[in-house]
Amino acid sequence: MLSAIVMFALILTYLSSANQLKKTQENLTGETCFTHATENLTYYEVSMRVPAVDEEGNGVATKLTVESKHGTGRVLVDVNQLFFWVDTQDSIRTAQRVAQNVTKINLTNVDLVYAIETDASLIGGPSAGAALTVATVAAIEKRDINSSVMITGTINYDGTIGPVGEILAKAKAAKDIGAKLFLVPEGQSVQTYYTPEESCKHFGPMTYCTTKYKVEKINITRDAEIETREVSSIEEALKYFLE
Repeated sequence: MLSAIVMFALILTYLSSANQLKKTQENLTGETCFTHATENLTYYEVSMRVPAVDEEGNGVATKLTVESKHGTGRVLVDVNQLFFWVDTQDSIRTAQRVAQNVTKINLTNVDLVYAIETDASLIGGPSAGAALTVATVAAIEKRDINSSVMITGTINYDGTIGPVGEILAKAKAAKDIGAKLFLVPEGQSVQTYYTPEESCKHFGPMTYCTTKYKVEKINITRDAEIETREVSSIEEALKYFLE
């Protein structure tokens, strides 16, 4: 009887050690452990404003909505008479992947539905990638978004936020709808423009012209009259958005 008890204890010790060794090996190989979304995630919806630029170069604010619900891991787009460009679709796929890595939530049992309410001409680039990721994280974690903050920037697979264009126009759009803080990619809170200035001199029948470039620096906070901060990763951005 005693030997049976000892043998049972040895078996338990072996199993415990093997399990611990497996966990240690997983940590050493850099594998990420994900938890499954709970089945009580029946439905959750978040909305946020995203800055964009129209065909005339004017900044406008579009509405982005992301819904999360228990499902089979599908990513759906509610076009609502809107043409989604290929790079926008790619940004959505990247946003889902980054959101899963950030939250450590396995999305195989979560359906995500994306909708952008705006004119088709406004959705032609990846600059909504950071916003898409923020909204995705909020939707799967069932968190509210701070509506006084807006962001522009691309999203990379490693969670870093990349540069975009038309920062000043987008910042003014954010200011116009009442945003208090505008987040931009690292290095883009001050914009540098080069304006060509041509100077010509006449020598008899000949005319010689030279072009010099005037450097103009635009401070987004000053010129758009909205507080601007730089963020280099989605983790930094989430600190300002999630409530």
